[in-house]
Amino acid sequence: SVLSRYENQITILSDYLEEFPETDEPVWILGRQHHLNTDKSKLLLDISARLWFTYRRKFSPIGGTGPSSDAGWGCMLRCGQMMLAQALICRHLGRDWQWEKHKKQPEEYHRILRCFLDRKDCCYSIHQMAQMGVGEGKSIGEWFGPNTVAQVLKKLALFDEWNSLAVYVSMDNTVVIEDIKKMCWSPAQSSSIAHSSAHLHRSALGQNKNTAGLCPGWKPLLLIIPLRLGINHINPVYIDAFKECFKMPQSLGALGGKPNNAYYFIGFLGNELIYLDPHTTQSFVDSEENGTVDDESFHCQQAPHRMKIMNLDPSVALGFFCKEECDFDNWCSLVQKEILKQQSLRMFELVQKHPPHWPPFIPPTKPEVTTTGAELIESTDKLFELEEEFEILSV
Repeated sequence: SVLSRYENQITILSDYLEEFPETDEPVWILGRQHHLNTDKSKLLLDISARLWFTYRRKFSPIGGTGPSSDAGWGCMLRCGQMMLAQALICRHLGRDWQWEKHKKQPEEYHRILRCFLDRKDCCYSIHQMAQMGVGEGKSIGEWFGPNTVAQVLKKLALFDEWNSLAVYVSMDNTVVIEDIKKMCWSPAQSSSIAHSSAHLHRSALGQNKNTAGLCPGWKPLLLIIPLRLGINHINPVYIDAFKECFKMPQSLGALGGKPNNAYYFIGFLGNELIYLDPHTTQSFVDSEENGTVDDESFHCQQAPHRMKIMNLDPSVALGFFCKEECDFDNWCSLVQKEILKQQSLRMFELVQKHPPHWPPFIPPTKPEVTTTGAELIESTDKLFELEEEFEILSV
């Protein structure tokens, strides 16, 4: 009854008509600067180009007998989808790619969108994320925190050979350069192993034989840094450093919000954060016969919400995308210059070498399975078996 009540509470898009104030202050959106006085239309185009994932209803029940809507519990999962989708947009289409209603988009765009459709065979669907979350101690229908979503994305990415992302989730507020380079430069699987397993995953991942994952070289990096920026409220000492992260060209924004109320933060204006809100319930959308997706409901076409930074819950997760090694090196330089050297109380640490008191770092690899993630996760027992495999591989 609670779920059905949520399903009927549909937020109308007119709620997003929050006008930006008249100001000379710049607006920062995911590493891009905009000026309201001169290019407000470009700012709104930039925001509407981000993939916007919200609550959905009437999709196939999760796990066969579970909920057919994520209204009321899936907001942080949707925010995680938005951050990951932005990484994939940057990977395949570039940060400056723009979306326009009814304009023909490249095949890569529709392929990215299909990764997130609300179907059990889509690699980053609400089904896959909710079920993989059971291994993180979260029941289906239970609210996730930023770190849990990051761990789920890291595990699901192991099955995604088309996008071939290296997902690094920092531990103990520490980013280890040596470990990231080891993970991103780890040799590709032998072609025989990769070929024998690739066809088994193709239905969920939507890939072909020529996957990016089979090519040696730097794997594009999705870097997620879970943080606690205070105890009950955000500590003001972190505000400037937090804002600096949105200025970096590698920025994917941040996951966070308020207790049990998640938002995807994409930028800031002054001391207000700009965010996309997943708390709108829309009907399930599937791909069409030609593989395209009716995508209007996946783009927020009005001015987004804003909130004061001091109202932010201190539990957040920063996201960054580095397509090439030089992007990561540049990010490290920016962190040293703009965040670490300026702060008496550091938001996070960036170290060159793996801490000697930590367990050895072993880059995670795809488990040797003969089925997709969705088919693996049919029972709680199998979920915990899979979780143990992942833990062994990632120690």
